[in-house]
Amino acid sequence: MKKLPQHLSQLMHQSGALPELTERAELLLYLDKTVKAMLSGPVCAQLTVANFRQNTLVIETSTAVWAARLNFQKAHLLQQLQSEALPMLTAIEVKVNPTLIAREVKPNLPHRQISETTAAHLTDLAESTGGSLGQKLKRLAALASRKGTENSN
Repeated sequence: MKKLPQHLSQLMHQSGALPELTERAELLLYLDKTVKAMLSGPVCAQLTVANFRQNTLVIETSTAVWAARLNFQKAHLLQQLQSEALPMLTAIEVKVNPTLIAREVKPNLPHRQISETTAAHLTDLAESTGGSLGQKLKRLAALASRKGTENSN
């Protein structure tokens, strides 16, 4: 008899190391949201809560400039976190992690599509133009036929 699949949330809260990891990840996510809510401005997008160990909160930021700005706000942030979320917190450590720059979310811009009608107009224009411009217009018109193959992959 086959064993029925379990829901992921059930697996996360069973015995073993996975529940401890889940709890730790949830704590770090909560602290990340809390810290970002307490800070204002563009600094929120430039930091992440990396760790909480030995009553020290470790915050990583993308550049030394943002780290310096956080270090100026560290005392106020420490008091606020102690009073609202973590009474056992004793220190905040700010580290620079340049790999955070690569993780910044870039907006998903919609891909512009060339319609079949536009492709036909471009092809007609390319035939009447000729030369290197005509070649480029034909390649541009060919993009309309590629749009169906890209979506099916």
